[in-house]
This record gives sequence, structure tokens and C-alpha cells, in this order.
Amino acid sequence: MIELKDLVKTFRRTRVLDGLSLTIADGDRIALIGSNGAGKTTMIRCILGEYVHEGRVLIDGLAPRTHRTKVLKKIAFVPQMPPPLRMPAGDLVEFAARVHDSDVSTIREVASRLGLDLDEVRRRPFLKLSGGQKQKLLIAIAMGHDASIFIMDEPTANLDPAARQIVFDLLAERLDRTMIISSHRLEEVALLVNRVIELDRGRVVLDDHVEEAVDPSLRLDCEIVLRRPDAAFAKAIREWNFAPADDAETTWRGEVAGPDRLRFLGMLARYSGIIRALELRERDAAKKGREPAHVRA
Repeated sequence: MIELKDLVKTFRRTRVLDGLSLTIADGDRIALIGSNGAGKTTMIRCILGEYVHEGRVLIDGLAPRTHRTKVLKKIAFVPQMPPPLRMPAGDLVEFAARVHDSDVSTIREVASRLGLDLDEVRRRPFLKLSGGQKQKLLIAIAMGHDASIFIMDEPTANLDPAARQIVFDLLAERLDRTMIISSHRLEEVALLVNRVIELDRGRVVLDDHVEEAVDPSLRLDCEIVLRRPDAAFAKAIREWNFAPADDAETTWRGEVAGPDRLRFLGMLARYSGIIRALELRERDAAKKGREPAHVRA
């Protein structure tokens, strides 16, 4: 279990995480979405114990900065930006295998599936590899680690479509693990995740649990409140047959079919910076006394 409580992180005078609280249970597979600067990478780095911060972070009851070695053995991580490492690629693989008690042959097998020949690049400094080669190597190292938690920060950046699909296939083989996948392409990870979390200005503004098998007859009533009118948003939301509820076009109402929920949220993720509030409610939720599927404020 991952627990974040009242997490605050400030860089200079900019508060990137603003009292963020979140509990991630074992087996949660999370799509972490939000606009650039929303705090996604900073949250991930706090989970990894890389930043000093206010508030609390616990991984299975252990603080990652205090019990760094124990915590990192539980985690396989792919960063958004490859580190500027000068060691040869082959040395990096062997070092990672020792640290994580991994098998080099497993890393080699994953790299091969991704289209990366380790023998071809093993003497080359990691820093000198192409963007795609770096990403494939980091994914192979992560997937070669028998971790209980997989954290992927934009894992398909710099990858061609074929390699992206292989990454999703590899993750699909590990659906019994806890996952946090930060992505701008929610539609790509829709079949992998069972929970969608959106950050905005360092706070959780959406936390939606997704049913493993969605009733095709399910309908969700939706209301969206914008910080300001936006022509691009208006065009996109009208394609979902939503209509404005006020003359200023800052409040929109419509309905979403249950199976389309993730695709709809993926569309909204592009406009997260201007969305002030979002509510999704099952059509018969009020009759059954259930809470809305999501309330954002």
C-alpha cells in the first residue's frame, strides 16, 4: 500500500504539491493524468524518496527516504527523462541486475521484445544512445525486476508505435501488480488500469475507480464547470452531445455511456487546466443512494 498524507513540495516559491493526500491499495492500476506542471512527476519522485517534503509518504508502512533500500527493492521505475549516465549500457544492465536481484537474461529478453539488441549497444555510453534506445533499455531494466510496484512516468515517450504496443503487452502480463502510469494518452492505457487519478495544481481533482467489466447499458450524467469559456473545449465537448447550461458557456451538461468513461476522461485531460469542477453520476445513483462516481471541486 502507498499512502500520501498532506504532501507539500515547494520549489523556490512555487508550491507544486499542495496538501496532496492519496491511498493506493495493493493491486490498484492507476492512470495518473493532468496537464504539464500539475505535479505528477513531483508526486512520483516523492514516492521514490528523492525529494525532501512536508507531509508523509509510506510504502507498505516504510518511509522511502528513511528505508530507501528496502522500499526501492519493491519498485520498478521508468523515468520521464532518461538520466545522463556515462557508463556503458552493458555495465548499467549488470549494475541494475545486482541492485534489484534481477536476472540479466530476463532484461535481455525484454529488450529483445522491444527491438533493442543489447550486444549491439553494450559498449556504448548510455548517454550516447538515441532517445528510443534509452527508453527501451530503461523499460527492459524495469520489467526485468520482479517488483510489486511498477511506476512509469510517460513510459512510451520516444517510442515508435510498435514498441509502444509491446510496452502495454508487457504491462498486461503483470496485472496482479500495483501500477502508477503517468500518461497524456489515457486511451492507450485504458485497458490496463482500474483507477484514474488526475492532478491539478498539486491536488487530486479526480479519483475514479473503473469497473473491470462495465455494464454497456450504464449511463453517467455529467456536469462540467470551467474556469473560463474556451472555444476548443466547446468544440470537443459538443462532439459528445453536451450542451451549455448557461449563456457564458462555462457550465456544460450531458451524458456518457459507461464503456466510454475512460475515453471521455482522456478527452477531458487535454483541458484539465481550465476545468474547475466535474461531476459524474450514475443515472440511477440517486435512487440507490450512492455517491456520484466523481466530484471535483
